[in-house]
Amino acid sequence: MEPVHPHARARLLARLADTRAVDVVVVGGGATGLGCALDAAARGHSVLLVEAHDFAAGTSSRSTKLIHGGVRYLAQGRFGLVREALRERGHLLRNAPALVHPLHFVVPARNLAERLLLRVGLGAYEALAGADGLGGCKLLDAAGLRAALPGLRDEGPDGRGPGGGVTFRDAQFDDAGLALALARTASAHGALLLNHCEAQALVVEDGRVCGVVVREAEGGRSYRVAARVVINAAGVWGDVLRRCADPAARPLLRPSQGVHLVVDADCLPGGDALLVPHTRDGRVLFMIPWCGKVLIGTTDTPRPDAPMEPEPLAGEVDELLAAAARWLRRPPVRETVRSVFVGLRPLLGSDEYGGADGSASSRVSREHRIEVSARSLVSVLGGKWTTYRAMAEQAVDAAEAVGGLARRSSPTATLALDCGVPPGAEGEGEAGGDAVLPGMPPGLPPGLLPSAAAVRRALREDFALSIEDVLARRSRALFLDAAASAAVAPTVANLVAHELGWSAQRREAELAAFLALAGRYRARSRSTASSPPSG
Repeated sequence: MEPVHPHARARLLARLADTRAVDVVVVGGGATGLGCALDAAARGHSVLLVEAHDFAAGTSSRSTKLIHGGVRYLAQGRFGLVREALRERGHLLRNAPALVHPLHFVVPARNLAERLLLRVGLGAYEALAGADGLGGCKLLDAAGLRAALPGLRDEGPDGRGPGGGVTFRDAQFDDAGLALALARTASAHGALLLNHCEAQALVVEDGRVCGVVVREAEGGRSYRVAARVVINAAGVWGDVLRRCADPAARPLLRPSQGVHLVVDADCLPGGDALLVPHTRDGRVLFMIPWCGKVLIGTTDTPRPDAPMEPEPLAGEVDELLAAAARWLRRPPVRETVRSVFVGLRPLLGSDEYGGADGSASSRVSREHRIEVSARSLVSVLGGKWTTYRAMAEQAVDAAEAVGGLARRSSPTATLALDCGVPPGAEGEGEAGGDAVLPGMPPGLPPGLLPSAAAVRRALREDFALSIEDVLARRSRALFLDAAASAAVAPTVANLVAHELGWSAQRREAELAAFLALAGRYRARSRSTASSPPSG
């Protein structure tokens, strides 16, 4: 079958075939890598970015969907980390307003003294934001707490009635959508970005990293591209690339697993988010309105490996359900969980924070590090979505020095991002473009599953190359309702096959792979939960 549309992928591969050398190669297409590609391209450097899977397929699409300073870091005295993150939050609210927006949070308190303590802490949080503050921080009495979050139980986890609380504003975002906005904007500035294109090897000559060998997944062809400098932005897999440059490199990353549950919104009516800063096991608990659902998270479990598709470990789903049940009048149960997704945080390990040897993740740094190796590989390690832009700016500063590139200042603090077509507008100019896809289960919230026009747009303009790309990251269907995404997958498979020229056999294989993946996003029984990997 021939594709029905001259696909953008062919044009990208033609550019790759004609590219012998660039100023900067970026390996990794998550938040950090896309930020580096945009920063370097916006400064006028020639850029190639390669990503082995899809853009944001790993950690960057599996976040808690918050752009925030990190309230809990104030108690640790890490004011610089909080101030930097709040400054970056301000940049994102201005540069990507279609994808990043303020959200009200409510923090319950047991008594007046705790309320006042929270008010002081959140007041300091607001003060650190300076001109980028969002306001809205105020005390709530017991009646105000019930009005803001009518779904809370009459008695708190300690068995006593609510003592009021504090409300404040932070920011929420679409993580996969923001990654695609970075990709579009970097591409508009001349960067060549290729997903489903793996960096097979680093080219090392005269003791220096000076290029990459990449392999494009669809056709299997390999390409060698020289570079003045290579940036390692592989996220939680960053140590793997560091060892490609230097097999003796000491590991610097300590992955930590965060599990999130997606449930129907009727468990938390009211529209505000709930933040519990201290659960019984010392974690922070979030319950956040998201795309017509509620997101509950998260765990913080160290693990020695970094699988592409991590799954909840034994007990993690039950821990989150139990934590939610201590607060909610109508708590979710396993059978009502619509989707379960797991992200791996690329936390920095060091002697100060306990190393990369399995110590508690609460002692591991959420900050980032820019490393220049003896072989001139620039690695961006650690960090979080909120600070991706600052990390990228620092990485490109280092890359300019390493590669002998012209030194130019970054324009990204005030650079508007291409946020794409607004939801519901995909079908403009296409007959029947917004029709509901056949196979969509009845009763689902509008916008949960994509229209036919949105699927075509994802394939033609937004780098999608698979059913998963469409249903996990161009829409968020897999993350919002795994069963619904599986139900509509055969129809999406037909559209993808038609657009990309897949054979019938290829369509069946791709569909089977997606259905297996969707099954892993269902809340499974306790007996089938994953066991912790051995170190």
